[in-house]
Amino acid sequence: MLVTSAGQWAPGNMLHLVVALLLVPALPGAARVSYEPTWESLDSRPIPDWFDEVKFGIFIHWGVFSVPSFGSEWFWWYWQGCKSDPYINFMSKNYPPDFRYEDFGPLFTAEFYNPQQWASILKESGAKYVVLTSKHHEGFTLWGSKFSWNWNSLDVGSKRDLVGELANAIRENTDLHFGLYHSLFEWFNPLFLTDKNNDFQTSYFPNSKSMPELYEIVMKYRPEILWSDGDGDAPCTYWNTTGFLAWLYNESPVKDIVVTNDRWGSGCICKHGGYYTCSDRYNPGHLLPHKWENCMTIDKRSWGYRRNALISELLTIEELIQELVETVSCGGNLLMNIGPTHDGRIPVVFEERLKQMGTWLQVNGEAIYSTKPWRAQNDSVTPGVWYTCRPQERSLYALFLNWPTNWKITLGEPRSWRGMTEVQLVGCQEKLKWLPIGEKGMIVSLPRLSPAQMAVRWGWALKITHLKEVVQAAGPQTKFDFL
Repeated sequence: MLVTSAGQWAPGNMLHLVVALLLVPALPGAARVSYEPTWESLDSRPIPDWFDEVKFGIFIHWGVFSVPSFGSEWFWWYWQGCKSDPYINFMSKNYPPDFRYEDFGPLFTAEFYNPQQWASILKESGAKYVVLTSKHHEGFTLWGSKFSWNWNSLDVGSKRDLVGELANAIRENTDLHFGLYHSLFEWFNPLFLTDKNNDFQTSYFPNSKSMPELYEIVMKYRPEILWSDGDGDAPCTYWNTTGFLAWLYNESPVKDIVVTNDRWGSGCICKHGGYYTCSDRYNPGHLLPHKWENCMTIDKRSWGYRRNALISELLTIEELIQELVETVSCGGNLLMNIGPTHDGRIPVVFEERLKQMGTWLQVNGEAIYSTKPWRAQNDSVTPGVWYTCRPQERSLYALFLNWPTNWKITLGEPRSWRGMTEVQLVGCQEKLKWLPIGEKGMIVSLPRLSPAQMAVRWGWALKITHLKEVVQAAGPQTKFDFL
């Protein structure tokens, strides 16, 4: 094994790769910050700018749990961990008495898995990044990990490197950033259970399984997002995640571009790491001082594919657009999850939602991508209006989710000047008529919808632009607050 300067070790068969990285000379005048394996140091690392620009990504939960495809991706735990009656009854009715969860592995066949097709669908969604589950809490790795013998996709089932094939397809055919999810713990791994019984005073599992896997996927696939999860109620000292993150930020091949989340041990969430997730389906509805992400599901009840899902249990496109608009307005990114089938298909209802999101973003993307939160996140007068802005372009966007019956919308927050403020409906060329109300606020007369806008009746965006003369008259001290 190789000990890195961060006090953590990397798998020995990768020795030559890590050494090569350490021997690369620094560019003249390009002094780099060296991060220590402490939260104080690691939390000082700025989140790479690209992550705030992209706003929208796709989460993919895929694994052996996709074979039974019943209840949720926690199938194994509900069946044999807490012994939930619906799961026990499902197994007793459909499988022989001696059937084990491990027997689902050979059935995870992925015979219809076409990573180029997945890449095309993901590109059409308008998403700018994707995060695939490389390993969930069941411990099965979607690549041929040397640390998951006979419980990985190269040895069992598909006999394919599912991670590598998607990584290549994404990078060859799209401009999406490629990321990987990785579960720190595994429900029924004997080494983890031994450590747990020892109150995590021993570290057999992280030293021989979980941490080696993390080094392995970073060196092999170079993910731009590392989405950690599943601390198993163990502290970060047990996982030695600060040592790993110091290596990731200082020495790894993705040290300058990688983005991480906040799930690195008990007590870390919404407190330490890169961007915050805080909880599943987190949507605070107000601006946060730290970059955050709303990871959520189209299926209200599961992250993995469920054959027993009802259409009423899936979010509509209107609900998904609302989730995106609210999240971006409050400074977050939306990570929207889909669950493929065991044979490698993206279910058609998920494909439809993805393409609908892409159609909407083709028209309204300028109000989402590369925007910043404004001084007000939503409107004080009209419910369902959310704001984003582009300060350098002197533009404010008012996104609204319901078309007013009188074809006029009242905005209570923007300040405006006659002859100096222009309003347009994004996707339409004409300048709209508007009237000021009081010290701030305006009433905008909406136009007839263009063909493009007619196709996306799930939400609209007004672009309010102050001409250069207004900025000069207002003075630099007002910055963007005058809007």
